[in-house]
Amino acid sequence: VLIFKKWRGVLKRGSMYLEEETSKKSEMITCIFSLKEEVGALARGLRLFEEKGINLTHIESRPSRMNKEQFEFFISVDASCSQALDEVIDGLRTQISGHVHELSRNKQKDTVPWFPNDIQDLDRFANQILSYGSELESDHPGFTDTVYRARRKEFADIAYNYRHGQIIPRVEYTEAEKLTWGTVFKELKTLYPTHACHEHNRVFPLLEKYCGYRQDNVPQLEDVSRFLQSCTGFRLRPVAGLLSSRDFLAGLAFRVFHSTQYIRHGSEPTYTPEPDICHELLGHVPLYADSSFAQFSQEIGLASLGAPDEFIEKLATVYWFTVEFGLCKQGSEIKAYGAGLLSSFGELQYCLSDKPKILPFDPAKTSLQKYPITEFQPVYFVAESFEDAKERVRKFASTIPRPFTVRYNPYTSSIEVLDNTQQLKNLADSINSEVGKLCEALRKLD
Repeated sequence: VLIFKKWRGVLKRGSMYLEEETSKKSEMITCIFSLKEEVGALARGLRLFEEKGINLTHIESRPSRMNKEQFEFFISVDASCSQALDEVIDGLRTQISGHVHELSRNKQKDTVPWFPNDIQDLDRFANQILSYGSELESDHPGFTDTVYRARRKEFADIAYNYRHGQIIPRVEYTEAEKLTWGTVFKELKTLYPTHACHEHNRVFPLLEKYCGYRQDNVPQLEDVSRFLQSCTGFRLRPVAGLLSSRDFLAGLAFRVFHSTQYIRHGSEPTYTPEPDICHELLGHVPLYADSSFAQFSQEIGLASLGAPDEFIEKLATVYWFTVEFGLCKQGSEIKAYGAGLLSSFGELQYCLSDKPKILPFDPAKTSLQKYPITEFQPVYFVAESFEDAKERVRKFASTIPRPFTVRYNPYTSSIEVLDNTQQLKNLADSINSEVGKLCEALRKLD
């Protein structure tokens, strides 16, 4: 039997904790099961759910802390599947030799979901990944490549053992990996001057000068992270696989970007089914060195802290159409600033053609837009500017039903929950001090 610890809306205040519960009960069944790390094990397990017509509403995986040869899978299904789930559980135990532990058939829905208060708290969920870095789908270009799969596991293990404050381990990339990086780097660099936004093009030469951005060299995360910290306070943190939307967005609240370190398979250098280091370093990093964009991204992260699940989905959609696939106006032209565009040679050309539909960015409407994840986007949203987009996200965040407001304290790298008079007084004093400095500077400019 596996043990599962459930966080229940715990807000940290120094040494005090506030736990909020509700008598409302969600119609959801949750359980956790473990499987040996072997090819096809998860597919066989999921097939049992499919055969019984059970729709998984949530699934996430992580390496087992009790058995290094196993992975744990946390799932949620609709309560109407209760009887069928019993049969699946029996199948997991008898047909696949999986260990199963049912968590709840009357799971209480938290009033306030747990969220990190200090930057060190990111260690608590950084390994709660939806898929481990070495787990590949059958249609992945590297699925049958045992050397590539072993290499992916090396990168995943680095991230899995990383803790906040440590130096990100350096990686000696192979010649084949450098060749793949070089192909992507060369093609994209030819498009940036005409297709990328001004902020991206302003920073890119600095990355070449200080961070080893070259066609024949894959930059190191530690070098890039130090550069970003000197520009905007953003930093990179290696991640072993895909995080849930809630956990990934929470990192942005602390100006932490969870970055992969592995590279796509060399057989298809212009394609990757998941984020890789080309996507992170060529698409995301240049914009995180810009102060306006960095603050805009952090606003999305702050809005996610303690937000109900349905709003997390909306914020994740806003993130998708901005940070990943956003366009912005610059003078009389439209330029790309989304990392998914800036790291894709084909879509970077496509997004600025007359083929897709272009709409103005409005978080309330953008958050409801459906989108494909395996093909070019049929719809893009254009921001007037990062400042305008930031204000719109702030207004949208004010509609999220939370019994408090949060503020990031850059001096302590922590989140302050503004729900009492003392916290508000501290904020007012801070604002008053900053306004005083502003007035003084304006007087000296006259």
